[in-house]
Amino acid sequence: MTQPLDICIRGSGIVGRTLALLLARERLRVGLVQQPTPGASSPSKPDVRAYALNAKSRALLESVRCWPDPQHATEVLNMQVRGDDSGEVNFSATELHVPGLTWIVDVPVLEAQLADAVRFQPQIEVLSEPKPAKLTVICEGKASSTRAEFGIDFDVKPYPQHAIAARLTCEIPHGQTARQWFSQGEILAFLPMDGPQGNSLALVWSVHDSRVQTLVDANAQEFCQQLAIASQGSLGQLTLSSDRVAWPLQMARAERWAGLHEGKPWVLAGDAAHNVHPLAGQGLNLGLADVAALATVLHEREYWRAVGDEKLMRRYERSRKADVLATGTAMDGLQQLFSQQGAAWQSARNWGMNGFERSGLLKQWVARQAMGLQ
Repeated sequence: MTQPLDICIRGSGIVGRTLALLLARERLRVGLVQQPTPGASSPSKPDVRAYALNAKSRALLESVRCWPDPQHATEVLNMQVRGDDSGEVNFSATELHVPGLTWIVDVPVLEAQLADAVRFQPQIEVLSEPKPAKLTVICEGKASSTRAEFGIDFDVKPYPQHAIAARLTCEIPHGQTARQWFSQGEILAFLPMDGPQGNSLALVWSVHDSRVQTLVDANAQEFCQQLAIASQGSLGQLTLSSDRVAWPLQMARAERWAGLHEGKPWVLAGDAAHNVHPLAGQGLNLGLADVAALATVLHEREYWRAVGDEKLMRRYERSRKADVLATGTAMDGLQQLFSQQGAAWQSARNWGMNGFERSGLLKQWVARQAMGLQ
């Protein structure tokens, strides 16, 4: 007779699989419901996604033996941020006395490693549909069908922007430097890929809604010409090496992260609970922090409490809401600041960037916070 499940995880992306592996180590019976992954590869359209993961996320993935090799998790040693006038901010791993500021991880490689680990974990049952369990964890992404089914309010603030993602090759090697430009309300990021000596980039370009279709439909040469202008020719000639993928941007948070549905306990994690603007690359870091917090709450529970105990779920919710609120508010504030038009706004924000660059301890604190080291 099949053993009953302790946990049913709805969502088999990076967040869901990592959580399943952590909970399986606790000797819990875990069901993992398979779902199509947004942006996943197909024979005609390879997956172009890449994430910036901080030291805390790296440690979590290493703990389940799923951290990619250096070729697919490129260490960032420097970060350059340029404003729309003379403002600039620079971060250096050497100055902060850390091995790396962040790591740019190739999503298909990470997902494949997690899938292999799940396959060989006997405590995890891969499901085609949900099964009853003592606790349901919803991590299906921002368009979660279970969240809607359970009637959980999801407060969405759409931005008048889309993100465009693609892969590029650059004439000048990236030198393990992540680069970002704020200009005319748009945000362009070049993320180094393919290891220390690589000349490949992951592109994330947040553009006005009115421009997105033109840029997606432009031929490769025209698109790269626009990128060269926006990036001030910093890496020489650029070549598009993948298809382009675009999606609308939003800030969103669920009103509740834990509750009961028809008497059965549930919690939210990852993008099903919160979305932030990608300008600082914190989205997946927040999702993996949810995973770590939930696994810790369950590991440290009193021996008499079931995994779905309401008090445990409230502990998890409280432990994560403040962090997510602070990060989301900061990202929203920056997005709003750089979307304002006019000379006075431009002067103020670039003055602020230069002041932050010289701020010493404040700049170090913000950097370490983003790296998950505080």
